[in-house]
Amino acid sequence: MNRKTGLRTLVPAVAAGLLVAGTLTACGGSAGAGSEATGDGDAAPETLTVFAAASLTSTFEQIAEDFEAAHEGVEVELSFAGSSDLVAQIQQGAPADVFASADTANMDKLVTDDLLAGAPTDFASNTLMIAVPPGNPAGVASLADLAGDLNLVVCAPEVPCGAATERVETAADLSFSPVSEEQSVTDVLNKVITGEADAGLVYVTDVRGAGDDVEGIEFPESQDAVNVYPIASLGESEHPELAQEFVDAVLGADGQAVLADAGFAAP
Repeated sequence: MNRKTGLRTLVPAVAAGLLVAGTLTACGGSAGAGSEATGDGDAAPETLTVFAAASLTSTFEQIAEDFEAAHEGVEVELSFAGSSDLVAQIQQGAPADVFASADTANMDKLVTDDLLAGAPTDFASNTLMIAVPPGNPAGVASLADLAGDLNLVVCAPEVPCGAATERVETAADLSFSPVSEEQSVTDVLNKVITGEADAGLVYVTDVRGAGDDVEGIEFPESQDAVNVYPIASLGESEHPELAQEFVDAVLGADGQAVLADAGFAAP
């Protein structure tokens, strides 16, 4: 099935929420918990909408595929973007059943606004790594080199990978001058892959997922900025039981195995 990805948008939050709502409706929307019957007697499929941090793309695509296989008549609609963008869209009323964040700070915004069905649960953690193009043409060897004269791309401070970047910058007593600050970690990675950047700070899982398209450089200060990923079903979900089942699938042995294979650590 076609999965909707990259709903990140640079327009203001209100417009972003309306955009997502309209887009989701155009792509099928929710069939309702009661699964209305069609004219030929077949039950209409139920659509479960999952908002997830961009760094979870490959893992959640696999978990969603497994979930659909185990739930006949259920389609999982995935929307990936920076966690702060997704939170803004949920706060503006975008329809979603489950939210998985790349940090606790963004999930806490929904807790404060009482938009969750229950308490969030931590399910994974991730650390930063320097990504450089194959062959490392700029000769980057350490975190300190990122403070030099090169085309560095990082995440914006309001998204989890950007907040983590600020923490490692502080821990190493360095000052970066990036040429660009992106709204999701996948945008940073793509600029490294396409050669638009000499280096970028992304997650360990992004480097592993990119394969031969980038090279990864570890640095000790990454341990000062471990991001913990929480997940929760949303209070306005039209499929509360199904939403909780998806959360349980992420927390279960099979979901955790998918995440571990991608390089995520335990929370």
